[in-house]
Amino acid sequence: MLVALGAHPWAYPMLEVAHIIGVALILGNLILLELRVFGWATELPVEPLARLSLGLAGLGFTLAAVTGLLMFGTQPGELLANRVFTGKMALIMLAGCNAGWFHARRSLQLQDTTARVSLFLSSVIWILVITCGRWIAYV
Repeated sequence: MLVALGAHPWAYPMLEVAHIIGVALILGNLILLELRVFGWATELPVEPLARLSLGLAGLGFTLAAVTGLLMFGTQPGELLANRVFTGKMALIMLAGCNAGWFHARRSLQLQDTTARVSLFLSSVIWILVITCGRWIAYV
């Protein structure tokens, strides 16, 4: 599989496109849910919207993780030596911890200030992940 990525000139760029689509699904759906928790579109019930948006964000994460692992496999030594890459991985772990904490405290049901801060922090973290992802090639 990794040999095929180097054998075809369009394979790696298409993998990058799929990776970006995955990240867009994550961030786009998190922002949608965040806007609802912040009081926009109050006619939409939070629970069904959360099931839809978090399901799509989960699909996006799966797509981004699979494509990211394939891209990583083409140059693991180079990426592990790249501080921006390791920063990106740390931010993804932080995003996971934040999401786990958000759901463990039942923030969707509470929709309190702490829930809002956690959602906002999640969006900021994912924007930083995207920034690092783009920056990796330039360091």
